[in-house]
Amino acid sequence: MARNTGRLGQLSQRERAVAGSVTDAAALATALQGQNVVFAALSGQLAGMAQSLVTAMDVAGVKRLLFIASMGIYNEIPASVGAGGNLAGNPMLQGYRDAADIVEASDLNYTVIRPGWFDNGNDTDYQVTKKGEPFGGHDVSRKSIADLVMRLAHDETLGSRDSLGINRK
Repeated sequence: MARNTGRLGQLSQRERAVAGSVTDAAALATALQGQNVVFAALSGQLAGMAQSLVTAMDVAGVKRLLFIASMGIYNEIPASVGAGGNLAGNPMLQGYRDAADIVEASDLNYTVIRPGWFDNGNDTDYQVTKKGEPFGGHDVSRKSIADLVMRLAHDETLGSRDSLGINRK
């Protein structure tokens, strides 16, 4: 689901694109029909979007949510990586934290994914840290994030009800 499905590129035959906004309950209900996993990479009023998504998923009976947030929302970035990127020093992260709090308070089988700064690297050499562990690095490739998302989508026990940081090794 995207506001502009033309930006999604080529889809396989097993995929379908639904135009709409996560804050539009009717469009979201349509998009959730028949789904097993929801991957959310949102921007904007994240807390409101997270609440809309959690509510709609509960109504639709879809339980698996993979939600992109940001590194630093738990002040987990050590000084060696750049502690200025933590919520304590970067109030721009508050929306991500608020959204993560909503997701974590839900009854969904969620994984909050907290990537480092995205880059276009062609590698999948990454490490994953759990909530409460210090973040391991600053950058991560989009390809690495996609690899982790696919692993999470295909194994409902992996990262279940957890928050995972991801960065390049």
